[in-house]
Parts: sequence; structure tokens; C-alpha cells
Amino acid sequence: MIVLNKAFYFCAAHRYGNPKLSEAENLAVFGEDLHIHGHNYELVVSVTGEVNPDTGFIVDLGHLKDVVNEHVIGLVDHSQIEVDIPWFKGKQPSTENMVVWMWEQIAAHLKDGKLYRIRLHETPTIYTDYFGSP
Repeated sequence: MIVLNKAFYFCAAHRYGNPKLSEAENLAVFGEDLHIHGHNYELVVSVTGEVNPDTGFIVDLGHLKDVVNEHVIGLVDHSQIEVDIPWFKGKQPSTENMVVWMWEQIAAHLKDGKLYRIRLHETPTIYTDYFGSP
């Protein structure tokens, strides 16, 4: 199996909190992340599929870049995720939720190849992988 990986970068802010919890409970669960803070994210989109014998490619990289830039990066870059992106209403802006949203955004518009994995780095040492719904 061949897997093509393309990296994208964006900056975004978020804050965690649960309105069902008291301030003390929120502080115990989320700590300093109750405050608005930002990250420089790295998104790696992985695509698999058959290599087109005429082009030698799995996917047209221009098309992949356009899809990701229009339907993910253009929406999330310099946003406050849980405020600016309607999908996150009532959801935590965690990388666990972000990768699901990103998968849905990309899969709906990808013409060639098949999404294999979405990897989202929140920090150099924390990242989340998503392989789609089982």
C-alpha cells in the first residue's frame, strides 16, 4: 500500500470548559486551558489509492491542496475554534474532535484517492491520528 502525506500549517486559538461543571470542577479538569490560548498546528493529510498509470500519482496535489485550504485551513486559521466554527458548538475544541471535523470536510470534496489518515499536531509532542469511522 502506498500512502501519500501532505502537511499543512495553521494557527488557531481555543479554550476548554464545560458549562455543566462548576468553576472549581472545570479548573480541576481543564486547568489553565480554561483560558483562551493558541497553538501553531501541523495537519498531515494522508491519502492512499491506486497510482494512476498516466500520471504516476495517487491524487492531484493541486486538488488536494485546494480542498484542504478551502474547507479546513481557510476556516480554522486564526480562528477561535469553538466560537468561529459552527460544528464545534457544544463540543470541546480538542484535537480528538478536530480530526473528525477535518476528515468530514476533506472526504466530502476529495476526487482522487481515499483518505487514509488525518494527523493533527497540537504541539511538537502531542498529536492525534484519525483513520475515519469504522
